[in-house]
Amino acid sequence: MNMKNNLLIAALCLGMPLAVFGQEQDSVSATTANRFDPAYTSGDQNPRLFTNSEKQFRDWAISIGGGPAFMHSADITSFYDGKINWGWNAYISLDKQITHAFGVSVMYSKGETHQKAMVKPEWGIAEGSTKYDQIALIGDLNLSNLLRRVENKSFFRWALHAYGGFGIQGFRSTIHDQNGIFRNYGTDIHQPLNQASVYWTAGAGLKYNLSRLIDIELRPMYVFSGDDAFDGSGIQSGPVYNTPSPNPYMKLHSSRSDNSLTVNLGLSFKLGNPEYHLAWFDPFQDLYDQTDALALQDEDFVVCQSGDQDDDGVCDDWDRELDTPKGARVDGAGVALDTDLDGVIDLYDKCVTVPGPVENDGCPIIVDNTQAVETINKYFDGIEFALDSDVIRPGSYEKLDHAAEVIKSLGRDGQYLVIGATDTRGSAEYNLNLSQRRANAVVKYLSQKGVDASLLTAEGHGESDLKYPECLTATDCPEWKNEANRRVYFKEK
Repeated sequence: MNMKNNLLIAALCLGMPLAVFGQEQDSVSATTANRFDPAYTSGDQNPRLFTNSEKQFRDWAISIGGGPAFMHSADITSFYDGKINWGWNAYISLDKQITHAFGVSVMYSKGETHQKAMVKPEWGIAEGSTKYDQIALIGDLNLSNLLRRVENKSFFRWALHAYGGFGIQGFRSTIHDQNGIFRNYGTDIHQPLNQASVYWTAGAGLKYNLSRLIDIELRPMYVFSGDDAFDGSGIQSGPVYNTPSPNPYMKLHSSRSDNSLTVNLGLSFKLGNPEYHLAWFDPFQDLYDQTDALALQDEDFVVCQSGDQDDDGVCDDWDRELDTPKGARVDGAGVALDTDLDGVIDLYDKCVTVPGPVENDGCPIIVDNTQAVETINKYFDGIEFALDSDVIRPGSYEKLDHAAEVIKSLGRDGQYLVIGATDTRGSAEYNLNLSQRRANAVVKYLSQKGVDASLLTAEGHGESDLKYPECLTATDCPEWKNEANRRVYFKEK
């Protein structure tokens, strides 16, 4: 009993800051939602306190419901001989929504379970029942609102909830059998409703927004009673609950706790005057409304009072280049971007990431194919792959982007090889396959960047194409030479 009292006190202590936090969140949300309202403040440093009259959402509700109840994990259960012994459960709760995704409820439940079991055939079938009353504090996590996508602007009518909490319960459980075996045992166990019987509960709910006033919900809940006498069979510790000695049926299950299950169908009646309940409101909806209102303002509204002469999105007062060509990307000062700093802005540069003269549209001038191969291999040098894989590491993307720009500037006259090679670690067959896959990966990447795939042929040479032939045995060479042997390079076909 002392342990249960300690658990209850600890749980209440943890719950107090949660309640305070929820109250503070209401104030913060109100301040944020109304910060654009000139009437909301009486000076920059003196915001008006949030009051109930300024609430935009309903946040209280009363819920009622009921359904079947079952003794599940116990010595005598509601599931005997392939049949179900039905019980009943009913509840009423007062619900407070703290944020759009979290709420708390104080719930009272009342019900009865029916259970059966057999120890020995000659004793007959024992039948039991448990009548209970429960009071619980339950947390409600609105998973649908919590996981809602920010670009989803639609109102929703279905929501999935997760529940968890604790409470106290009182119960009266009885057990009897066909042949009177329990006439020498106490068959009536009475636990008053007090802190001596703390239980824990968890479950889920599927809720439907029936109207602005009513929600309907299907809610299964599981109760961890923490009490071995909850099913009526007693406990092994001797005379308790008016039981002179342990009942034989309490030995059927090794658990020291009997657990039950309820499946409820209920209604929630949402209280208050606002149009929407907080649990059904998207917190981004206010932002959507504000941005839509700005978009619909009259035509006299001008973003740039000084004008935007070149229509590049930078007001003339801050624009350092007032004649930017239409369609060019600009920096924060209104200057057209030149990524490779070759004097040709990106709008006109045919090799955006590779420097080249203005007369060649920003691409390097290639005199012959030999020079082209050398230029491209400069960017191929040091391409990295994931270990034992053909996946190109992101750090090599920029090099390959530069190579793609140069290849696209060559025209369609040449045919080229993209060759993969490895060091001598591993088998020759494995290395040949790996080098082919890596060459294929490079060709695929270049084609995705606009290179004509028909100009490129991927070839895997494995360990037969060493940049440092003296490394026939990998252990005979320093690691930097082995690393150099693991490469992809460009070659005229």
